[in-house]
Amino acid sequence: MATDVEVPALGESITEGTLANWLKKPGEAVAADEPIAELETDKVSVEVPSPVAGVLTEQLVKAGDTVAVGAVIARIDQNATAGTAPQPSPAQTAAAATTNPSGAGETPLLRGDEHAPEPAMADAEASTGDDHVTTLSPAVRRAVLEYHVDPTSIKGTGKDGRLTKDDVIAAAQAQKVEAPLAKAPSAPAQAAPAPQAKTSPVSGERREERVKMTRLRQTVARRLKEAQNTAAMLTTFNDVDMSAVIDARSRYKDLFEKKHGIRLGFMGFFVKACALAAKDVPSVNASIEGDEIVYHDYLDVSVAVSAPKGLVVPVVRDADSMSFADIEKAIAEYGRRAKDGTLTVDEMQGGTFTISNGGVFGSLLSTPIINPPQSAVLGMHRIEERPVVKDGQIVARPMMYLALSYDHRLIDGREAVTFLVRVKEAIEDPTRLLIDL
Repeated sequence: MATDVEVPALGESITEGTLANWLKKPGEAVAADEPIAELETDKVSVEVPSPVAGVLTEQLVKAGDTVAVGAVIARIDQNATAGTAPQPSPAQTAAAATTNPSGAGETPLLRGDEHAPEPAMADAEASTGDDHVTTLSPAVRRAVLEYHVDPTSIKGTGKDGRLTKDDVIAAAQAQKVEAPLAKAPSAPAQAAPAPQAKTSPVSGERREERVKMTRLRQTVARRLKEAQNTAAMLTTFNDVDMSAVIDARSRYKDLFEKKHGIRLGFMGFFVKACALAAKDVPSVNASIEGDEIVYHDYLDVSVAVSAPKGLVVPVVRDADSMSFADIEKAIAEYGRRAKDGTLTVDEMQGGTFTISNGGVFGSLLSTPIINPPQSAVLGMHRIEERPVVKDGQIVARPMMYLALSYDHRLIDGREAVTFLVRVKEAIEDPTRLLIDL
């Protein structure tokens, strides 16, 4: 009895996605709710679970195909035995007959590659079959071809033992180290050896690689450009002395971690400072809908997080009423799940204000772009000691540049500067956060 595997609901307003990778091969046993494929949407990557336990008998779409919500992408046979060779669908049989009538003497190609495989890849396919190759992600396939390694000889460190690009690169480097480093002593001239497979690009060779943009990257590009085209964006700057916050973290970090099980970071201070400043300048936490201004009496902070497939912005809801520990726990959890690719669409929808910390990557100064329909975004940057004047003396202080980009249609320059000054005051004197000043 075969059960269809359908594309699950992907969230509000999302009607389709791209099948990024198959996690199971035809003929493999799967458990109920076990992921068999990975889908990439405009916002997140999601896994498609098997509805029943059985054996995956058919893959009806290939990696890279666009599939709609509710579409059937595979079939699970509850009565089949694992290892049974899958029966090709009529469409696959017809395609095979058209491209290779004789059915003999043809080496399978990597999906998405118009050229024959390199020798190392061809050997791997000959020994394992095409099904093994289709389990490799596009990035891993390109790495295998580029570094000329045998994927069957590499132990994967990814989920369920799958190969990652780092695994391929590490294997290639290991082979390079193990290769002889010196030539044998001079000997009488011998016949030239038989030509070998090309193992590295010719010195000075100019190379190009074309990679299709992921759906997430396309969405990020479109939304950022829409923000530039729609909002009257302007950025105002200030700097902040981080001495008080650094001192507070140094004094209480051990007690804080012991009590709450999470480290005390800078983001909690800035979220609290923005919540305090938004009370004085509510337009920064507002948005424009048509010819109306929508003011929010809550602060849902979108925290920009770097993920392997692009920037994602999960939302810390009601951040203005959360404790330092709750804020730090929420942000740490979002960061971990962003790297794992397990964030849900609902967790990234909404948000009334954004904080982006480019300082973790070493950024000194930037002009962040607002995240519509929000009207403002705060950019944090790296902390470095700079000379400043204190009480008539030039002293070194740990300073950070702050940047507030805002929609000038809604927020006036006076309001933007006032908001940034309120944040600066709260960070330089954290006591203000406790007495709501």
